[in-house]
Amino acid sequence: MGNVYITGHKNPDLDSICSAYGYARLMNLQDPDNTYVPVRCGHLSSSIRSILEQLDIEIPAYKMDVYPRVRDIMLSADHGIDADDPLTAVAAIYEKTSPSVIPVYEKGEFYGLLAVDDITNWTMRELSRDNKITTIPKVRDIMSSQEPGVGAGELVDEAKTLLQSSKKRGLAVFDENGYAGYVTRRCFLKVPKNKVILVDHNESRQSILGIETADIVGIVDHHRLDAIKTEQPIFICAEPLGSTCTIVYQQFIRNNRTPDPVTAKVLLTGLLSDTLILKSPTTTGEDAVAAHVLASICREDVNEYGLSMFSRIEGLKEREPEAAITSDFKTYTEKGIKLGIGQCEVTTLNDFRDYAAEYAGALENVRKMQGLAWAVLMVTDVIHEHSALICTDYRGNRHLPYRPMGRNLYDMPHVMSRKKQLLPEIIHAVGE
Repeated sequence: MGNVYITGHKNPDLDSICSAYGYARLMNLQDPDNTYVPVRCGHLSSSIRSILEQLDIEIPAYKMDVYPRVRDIMLSADHGIDADDPLTAVAAIYEKTSPSVIPVYEKGEFYGLLAVDDITNWTMRELSRDNKITTIPKVRDIMSSQEPGVGAGELVDEAKTLLQSSKKRGLAVFDENGYAGYVTRRCFLKVPKNKVILVDHNESRQSILGIETADIVGIVDHHRLDAIKTEQPIFICAEPLGSTCTIVYQQFIRNNRTPDPVTAKVLLTGLLSDTLILKSPTTTGEDAVAAHVLASICREDVNEYGLSMFSRIEGLKEREPEAAITSDFKTYTEKGIKLGIGQCEVTTLNDFRDYAAEYAGALENVRKMQGLAWAVLMVTDVIHEHSALICTDYRGNRHLPYRPMGRNLYDMPHVMSRKKQLLPEIIHAVGE
């Protein structure tokens, strides 16, 4: 048995969080031999956290990376000796196994590691004197000086470098509770990989740190494919639907399972968020069917629940501009040009001009920090199906098919989808 982490993309939105949660619920039913753990690789905005909290679920924990760590390879010996034991106590251990180091304790507390080199060095010194061994020392008397240990949470590569620069055969490992185990050179010969399933994305640059070291065992997504290379054949379910949560719901049905009411509400939340209450042009008939079935399971009305959910979203005037922009910001490279597109949902655009200048300045800061040639922010009124666009200075601005309403500001009636409506226009403008 082992953990399989299910994660959405960086800057998590509701679809990535809810699909990870829902797919973990399904896979834990399908595969009891493993534990499927939904995680997120980014921090939540206050609006998204507020929506998730009303679902009464355990919000997927933040996981910084999937790099292998010392705790994944450390050894926990089922043997140990006391510092005041005679060296002959080691003989009994060597009858069963031949460890390169042995944990030593003093009155139950960890004292240090006895290495086979300590025993060899003492034996050679004694034999060089009298050509025989006349006394048996205590274990503590032959132990060489100890080196600082490593933390259980340290990266494997860092611990490996530390041990390679040491003359020791092993290092003690410590966690928040004290001594936890030890690592030897042999531990680094075959480092285990974390198993990961990607939802709502399939590109490494959008994924959790360390994904290149992980064993990707599945992808569930509704975006274009630029998938990571894998070592083995894996399960991939990628469909051009409005929400990854729709795909997860369909996986329940295909496996002859029905989501419980809580899971159904979670999936409905992600689905209505990504399809903007089924108004986005990315919405398909399958999304609509899934939404109404999930709503019936959790006894909600699709439209009423969607409106109540979006009512929890803070207005952009109340948010910190750079945090709002990067909360759902995706980068692309088209024709050698690096660009970024952010999207924020609101329930009205009546106050757009009140914050547009401040957000334009923040957008320029984001562009510089991420090394982009062009950055745009799409502000979408989900109630009235209307968007406004803020752009940084770039030659492509003059090729956009939207009505200007100020410097680098554009009116976008009936534009709701970044992926299906805005991105194609941005790509066209880059090529002009």
